[in-house]
Amino acid sequence: MIRKDQTLSLLEDLTREELQNKRVLVRVDFNVPLSEDLQVKDDTRIRAAVPTIEYLLKYNCIVILMSHLGRPKGNIVEKMRMNPVATSLEKILHRKVIKLNDCIGKQVQNDIATLKSGSIVLLENIRFYKEEENNDPLFAKQLASLADIFINDAFGTAHRAHASTVGVASYLPSYAGYLMTKEIKALDKLLLHPDRPFISIIGGAKVSDKIEVLDRLTELSDAILIGGGMAYAFIAAEGHEVGKSILEDNQIDYVKKLMLKAQEKGKDLVIPEDVHVADNFSADSESYNVSADKISPNMFGMDIGVNTINSFKKIINKAKTIFWNGPLGVFEIDKFASGTNEIAKQIASLYGNVFSVVGGGDSIAAIKKLGLEDKFSHISTGGGASLEYVAGRKLLGIEVLRK
Repeated sequence: MIRKDQTLSLLEDLTREELQNKRVLVRVDFNVPLSEDLQVKDDTRIRAAVPTIEYLLKYNCIVILMSHLGRPKGNIVEKMRMNPVATSLEKILHRKVIKLNDCIGKQVQNDIATLKSGSIVLLENIRFYKEEENNDPLFAKQLASLADIFINDAFGTAHRAHASTVGVASYLPSYAGYLMTKEIKALDKLLLHPDRPFISIIGGAKVSDKIEVLDRLTELSDAILIGGGMAYAFIAAEGHEVGKSILEDNQIDYVKKLMLKAQEKGKDLVIPEDVHVADNFSADSESYNVSADKISPNMFGMDIGVNTINSFKKIINKAKTIFWNGPLGVFEIDKFASGTNEIAKQIASLYGNVFSVVGGGDSIAAIKKLGLEDKFSHISTGGGASLEYVAGRKLLGIEVLRK
């Protein structure tokens, strides 16, 4: 359940009378990858918004969707227009989606004024205006003028104080959509009421990207398993050579303190005992398994090793709650994907017996490649927002939805 001190106004709190035939402005996260010919390559984020859209359509609302796409930095960038997203959404919903060529202004207001109840509108990329990221009050007021109610269903942008996430809430009755609510409930279950043992698995390239998360998880988890590029800072902190592996020298002191903190709190912080190394960073490299204290100066660490995979599996098997963020090796290259893939399969094998949450684009991509999406309790669409929430930060896009 959502924590008591953060009670939100939810979409379901609205009565039939409050919703029926209303114009509803919905902030969604349709920042999806596009192919070179401008087709949506992965529609996961679009599909995630469907429950909220369909709920509003039940009440004959005019659904006005707004999102960013890419980083146009306040400029009109033709290849970042929302047209491919509208086409993809139409296919998913099997109904017409009206794509407008702007997100504010007289023409947009006129177009929306002529719509019938039950229509779906997608505004143009809101980041074509620099005022969006600046949370400009006038821009937020112009967006809000299009509707009677605001629904935020974009958890992935909840950590951004932008006009479309925070500003519009000053001008309209504001509520959390189904996806936003689902994300918060899943992460709160991790943070507030985890069944134990609670195991965190943290990978990815850099320690510096996850300092606050590592600090918090050292307090909340029973064990933290470390992999990916960040693991070499931990190996170096123990005084070992890491060769040409990714290494943030400026994080070694922090890592030493974190390891000491875990020890003092009686938490298991587990780093690789062996690694898969290669003579160059490529698929055709010569590679082999070595002990973590035997990495030669000319080698690249590319993945956790066989013994580490087995050790991690044994720990995971005892878990009741699992949080995973970040790949455990260079999973984009098949020969260095074993760590990531094997751990994904191990967590998936426990489905139904553990509460498992995975976040981070690379981890999710690996799970999808294996076809295991349905074997995790919750796959977070949040990215950076998920990490900030787990780290204990207040997300302004959520704060404005308080009752």
